[in-house]
Amino acid sequence: MLAALWLSFVVIFVAELGDKSQLMAMTFATRFRPVPVLVAITIATALVHLASVGIGAVLGYSIPTKWITILAGVAFLGFALWTLRGDELSEEEEAKASRSTRSVLIAVGTAFFLAELGDKTMLATITLAVQHDWVGTWIGSTLGMVAADALAIGVGAILGRRLPERAIAIGAAALFAIFGILLLVEGIRA
Repeated sequence: MLAALWLSFVVIFVAELGDKSQLMAMTFATRFRPVPVLVAITIATALVHLASVGIGAVLGYSIPTKWITILAGVAFLGFALWTLRGDELSEEEEAKASRSTRSVLIAVGTAFFLAELGDKTMLATITLAVQHDWVGTWIGSTLGMVAADALAIGVGAILGRRLPERAIAIGAAALFAIFGILLLVEGIRA
C-alpha cells in the first residue's frame, strides 16, 4: 500500500503541474481566501479519485497483467503528449472562477469536480489503480493533486500570476514519458 501511495503521489503531482485545474486553483486563490479553496479542492479530488480507483480496481481484475502494463505504458506516453499540448482556461472558465460570490466551498468544489471528470489526472489514477493497491493509489493520488494545487493556490494568493507554464509542461511530459517507457519495457518482458 505504501508503494502505491508514493507512486501515485509523485505521478499525480507531476500530472497536475500546469494542468487546467491547477490554473483554476490559482485563479480562485486570487479571488478567495486560500484555506476554503484548498478544502473544496480536497473534497472534490477525493471524490473523483475514489471513483477512479474503483474503475481501475475493476479493470485490474478483468484484464491480464501483461496487457495492463503495456496499456498503462501507452497511456502514460499519451499523458506525456497531452501535457505537452497543455491546458488553458477559456475566458468563460476564468470568468466563472473569478466572479463567483456564492459559497466558496460549493463554487470551487463543483468546478473542480466537473473539471476533473475525464481529465488526465483521473485517467492516470485509473491506470495506477489497475496495477496497485486501490487504497494507496486513492490516498496518494488525492494528496498529490492537492499538493500541486496547494502550490498553485500559494502562488495565486501571493503573486496573483501564473507559473512559467511551458517549462513545467515540458518537465511533466518528460516524467510521463519516462514512466511510460519503463512500463512498456516491463510489460514486454513479462
